[in-house]
Parts: sequence; C-alpha cells; structure tokens
Amino acid sequence: MPRPVVLVIAGTDSSGGAGLLRDARTLERMGVDVACAVTTVTAQTDAGVLGVHSVPPALVRAQIAAALAARDVGAIKIGMLGTQATVEAVAEALEEHRGAVPVVLDPVLYASSGAALLDMTSLAALRSRLFPLATLLTPNLPEAAYLARGEVFGNVVSSPPDTRVDWANALLAQGSRAVLLKGGHGEGPETSDVLVRPERAPVWLTDVRLDACMRGTGCALASAIAGALASGADLEQACRWGRAHVRELLERRASGAACFPCNNIR
Repeated sequence: MPRPVVLVIAGTDSSGGAGLLRDARTLERMGVDVACAVTTVTAQTDAGVLGVHSVPPALVRAQIAAALAARDVGAIKIGMLGTQATVEAVAEALEEHRGAVPVVLDPVLYASSGAALLDMTSLAALRSRLFPLATLLTPNLPEAAYLARGEVFGNVVSSPPDTRVDWANALLAQGSRAVLLKGGHGEGPETSDVLVRPERAPVWLTDVRLDACMRGTGCALASAIAGALASGADLEQACRWGRAHVRELLERRASGAACFPCNNIR
C-alpha cells in the first residue's frame, strides 16, 4: 500500500531547527512521504535570522504544480511565505484544488528569535487569498491576537479562555474552516490549545506545561496534523496526534534525550 503524501510549502532554515527540515523529519517519522515547494531560503541560528532570500513567485507556482501532478497528495501544509507575491503565487496554484485536499496553514509571522518572517503588507493577501483555502489555521497566541484584533504580544500571554475563543472565531470569520489556537505562549502550570469550528462547541486540549523550549514546534505541529489528515484521521484526531508528537519532542528535550523515531500512525 503506498504511503500517504503531504505537500509542504515553506521556507528552509539553515540551522535545521524549523522550516522544511523540521517538517520533513516530522512526516518521515510518521511514515508519510514529503513533496515540497520552497518559498524562501533563510540563514538562521537560535539567536536570530541572518538573511532571507525569496524564491521567485513563478518558480513557487511551478513547484506546487509539479508536486501535485507527480504525486497523489493527501494533505498540504503551508508555512513561511515571506512576501505578498509569494502569498499570491501559492493561492493561484492551489485555487483549482480548493476543497479537494485538506490544507493546514501555519501563519508564520515571526521567527522564535522575534525576527519578522512575513512582510506586514502581505497580511491582507494572506487573509483574503489563503484563509479561505485553509481547512485548519494554526496560529499561536501572538499571531492570533494580531491577526484577529491587531493586539501585540505583551497583552496576550495571560489572555483568558473566552478571549482566546473570541480570537479564534474572528479568524473563522476571515475564511478558515477551523482554527487551532495554540496556547504555548501563555502562562500558568498548564498549556491549552483550543480547536474552534463553526456551529460546534470549542474543544480544549490541555496538558501540564513542560519546562522545555525549542524552535520549530509550530512547524512540527502543523506538519504532524497534515500527516495525520493525509493518513485518514479526522480533524480533531489529527490535532490530538499533532499535540502528542510535539509534547514528546519537548519531553525529550527536557530530559536531554536524543531525537527519536516516532511511531507510524497508520
């Protein structure tokens, strides 16, 4: 039986901590094949982003078209895009496949170091062109607050549950079919993500907060969810599996253990 395939549309991270390399490692551990379209090439360390080069939009479109023509893609994960021209190119390439393949969109605005990874003039295009194509949007707290209400990071880490649901619903109103708002940037002894869908009660996914931090967890989560969807999981199951994968990464980081081969989810 052929392995499921996820098309990852994202940027590279020279350190390997995030971006396409993190995506590919996550999916390979799940027993899922990877096709890719590179949007940007970055020079990064844990301390910061040293340089960014955007791939020409026509080449981004061509990569996506070639991947979709060559492989039976079961899900698409979108990460770093960088510029409005790239956002438009990705939207144009995916429009004809609208609704045919689940799309997990991680709205990457900043690197873990705080460096901007999306030109702020591109936000309108992200909202108008890609949110309506997304099966699931996976913002963290700062991204959700900014995209939904224009609020900045310092005001959101202690945000109450009702406020987080309000932000997620505001993002739903912008076109995405579901939102998984990630709570890792919050405070307190627990970390909670909330899955919000139209006309359904919010689903809270909560664990004890770990004393661990690493780059690329957002990439790993979105890729794991896409891999689970490509393998036949429903959306809530996929979100739970993605969270479990990231938690195991953090547990191993906290314990000092080496990287691990994840269990195949099929």
